[in-house]
Amino acid sequence: MADMEAKTGASATEAANGPAGERAQRGGSRSGAGGKGAYHHGDLRNALIEAATDLAREGGPESVVLRAAARRVGVSPTAAYRHFAGQAELLHAVKELGQERLAVSMEAGGRSASPLGSAGEAAEARMRALGHGYLSFALSEPGLFRAAFCHDTLHLGPVSGTFDHEGEDGWEFRSFEILVETLDALVEHGRMPPERRPGAELTAWATVHGLAMLFLDGPLGELSPEETHAVAERAFDVLIGGFTAPPAR
Repeated sequence: MADMEAKTGASATEAANGPAGERAQRGGSRSGAGGKGAYHHGDLRNALIEAATDLAREGGPESVVLRAAARRVGVSPTAAYRHFAGQAELLHAVKELGQERLAVSMEAGGRSASPLGSAGEAAEARMRALGHGYLSFALSEPGLFRAAFCHDTLHLGPVSGTFDHEGEDGWEFRSFEILVETLDALVEHGRMPPERRPGAELTAWATVHGLAMLFLDGPLGELSPEETHAVAERAFDVLIGGFTAPPAR
C-alpha cells in the first residue's frame, strides 16, 4: 500500500501539511515520546490535540487517552483537564482534525482531475478523483482515518436514505460538503437525472468508505498498489455509471 498515493492522485504528505496540518503543528513541540520537559509552548490545548493525534496514528481512536496525551507533552493530568472535560472531548477534537485532513486529501485529489472536456465530463472526473483522494488518506493514515469516523459521545446526528443536508446540525464536515457539491454539479451539468439525486451522497459515501475498510481490514488488504487502484477504478466506474445512466423509459 506504500505507493497508493501515486495511484490515487492525492498526496498524503499534502494532506498532512495543508491548512489542517498547520493548525495542529501550532500546538507546540514534543521530543521523542514525551515526558517532563517536552512541552515548551503556551497553547496547551493544541499541544494535547497534536499528541492525541499521534496516539490515534499509532493505535486508532482507542489509543486516544487524555492522561497519555498529557504524559506526551510533559504536563500533569490536572493541567490537561483544564482544557478537556474528559477523553470524549479530546477524541472529538482528534476526530474533527482527522476529518479536516481527509477533506484536504480529497481536495488534492479533486485538483488532479483533468479539466479537459465538457463541464459535465469534468464533474465526473472530479467525482472519481475525490474518491481516490479519500482512499489515499485512509491507506496512508489508517489510525487517524479510523478516528475521523469513530463513535464518540459528541457524534453526528442520524440521517436517512434521502438525506437533506441543508440546515442539519453536525454535518458541517468539509469532506461531506465536497461530495454534496460534486453530486450537485453532476445534476447541474446534465450528467445525473435530477430524480436520482436524493440520497446519492450516501450511496457514494458507502461505496468509497466500504472500499477503504476492505483495503484496511478486509480481504483486499494484500493487493498490490496497482491492483488496489484497479479495484477502486472499477468500483467508481459502476458508481458513476449508475448515477449518470439515462432515465428509465
